[in-house]
Amino acid sequence: MKRILVIGGTGFLGSAIVRELARRPASADSQFTLPTRREAGAKHLTVLPTARVVQCDVHDPATLARLMTGQDAVISLVGILKGGEGEPYGRGFARAHVELPQKIAAAAKAAGVRRVLHVSALKAAADAPSGYLRSKAAGEAALQAAGLDLTVFRPSVIFGRGDSFLTLFARMAKIAPFFPLAGADARFQPVWVEDVAAAIADSLENSQSIGAAYDLCGPTQYALAELVRYATAVSGHPRAVIGIPEFVGWLQAWAMEFIPNGPMTRDNIRSMRVPSTCEAGCGLPFGRVATALEVVAPTYLRD
Repeated sequence: MKRILVIGGTGFLGSAIVRELARRPASADSQFTLPTRREAGAKHLTVLPTARVVQCDVHDPATLARLMTGQDAVISLVGILKGGEGEPYGRGFARAHVELPQKIAAAAKAAGVRRVLHVSALKAAADAPSGYLRSKAAGEAALQAAGLDLTVFRPSVIFGRGDSFLTLFARMAKIAPFFPLAGADARFQPVWVEDVAAAIADSLENSQSIGAAYDLCGPTQYALAELVRYATAVSGHPRAVIGIPEFVGWLQAWAMEFIPNGPMTRDNIRSMRVPSTCEAGCGLPFGRVATALEVVAPTYLRD
């Protein structure tokens, strides 16, 4: 029996990965340890007989050390989109994207766990314009420096049932008569959550992926405005999208930072200056063919 620690395993992507692994013959008898801050929020995974949900704080080194003991592999998924302002990353980004990978690397080495799979972000770079992308690059670097059997995944924006991307626009369309949109021309290449989960599961079963970093994208590039129009139309609430100048968008995002779970921050605008798209010919590893957004999105946006 393999023992796999999935940090961030109760979230949107993590849940898809655990379900994908659990239904594969190669890992059907694996035991998944899923740490979470709120056990009640992980009830959807407790139906899996090999999933063990543990309520704890993974940022605590002693807790992380206990979780790592006896594991065969660790999948690192923690990511946030709002991490505050300040150099070099913003405090929230530093804690989630930099310090936690550092702690994971140290705990894995101490426990003798060599196999680590880590989800970063497309176009993460030390000189990126946003704290989000810079912090993701720093987290990658921390794990790479540890000398582990590491595989890194860098997806574009991920869509699927339960996402916080297309679903957000569809919900907002119920109350917004139109969308004044900052970064309307920003480019994305959305990838289906189930395709990302399958690629990560493939990697866990394929030792040749050790040392590799995979950019994960869907088959089509879109402007943000196109995606908003599509999501609102498919959900039954078509709305006009009006691109606004960056300085207006900057003020809009600053104001939204004071709203709990607001849809935009100034750092998000900085991130959108870098196209979240793959190079020509890039898609999915291991011979997989990416699923088109138009095939999947209607199945949940119409709900």
